[in-house]
Amino acid sequence: MAQQPDVISMNKICKSFPLEIGGSQQVLFDITLDIHAGEFVSIMGPSGSGKSTCMNIIGALDTATSGVYKLYGRDISTMTADELATIRNEYIGFVFQNFNLLPKRNILDNVMLPLMYRGMSIQDRIIKSREMLKLVGLKDFETYLPTQLSGGMKQRVAIARALAGTPKLILADEPTGALDSKMGNEILQFFKKLNKELGITIVMITHEFDIAKYSDRLIHIYDGRITYDGKIPKSESDLMPKQKRNTK
Repeated sequence: MAQQPDVISMNKICKSFPLEIGGSQQVLFDITLDIHAGEFVSIMGPSGSGKSTCMNIIGALDTATSGVYKLYGRDISTMTADELATIRNEYIGFVFQNFNLLPKRNILDNVMLPLMYRGMSIQDRIIKSREMLKLVGLKDFETYLPTQLSGGMKQRVAIARALAGTPKLILADEPTGALDSKMGNEILQFFKKLNKELGITIVMITHEFDIAKYSDRLIHIYDGRITYDGKIPKSESDLMPKQKRNTK
């Protein structure tokens, strides 16, 4: 049996942005990492570290300036915008901090929306979306509007929407940022359940060590470079480059 490609394979990824005054600013430097099927990984870093830029490249929302990025063995480094949209639709389910739900559509419609691009019949979209709402514990709320739900329930709707397309990868960007600690813990426990019981690969972006500890592996980015990649360390200080630790 042929070996399956890594979910994510990044080799010497660099990213620069043009400046209005001329020239450019580099925000990622030689990012090299592999993420395997079934992993639950956190990418952590402070504001301005480059983690959001890295997330955008992983999610095919942006492309690298140089280097090679492969998603399930497919080189997306030089794909067109339409090709990137197809990749996102085929492989990735997104969960964002602010939910991104349509406020005037009920939650069943919100979950169904991405399935329109799959060419599914309306009946199949309804059946699939109801299955996902049941999975996240919201089967009795399908006619509710997002404004009638708590923050934790809204995030569960967002997870149901992400799962409806049967993604191989869930990319969660600060998924508990708009939630209180109790609701945040519930969402993180649900991610662990999805990972352990369904085998879904999860990559979570966060700036908080306590959130990252819910994952099994932590990748820390600081000033555009990976400073740590491994199991969850005992202390957040272990994530920093040695010269930075010594200055504290």
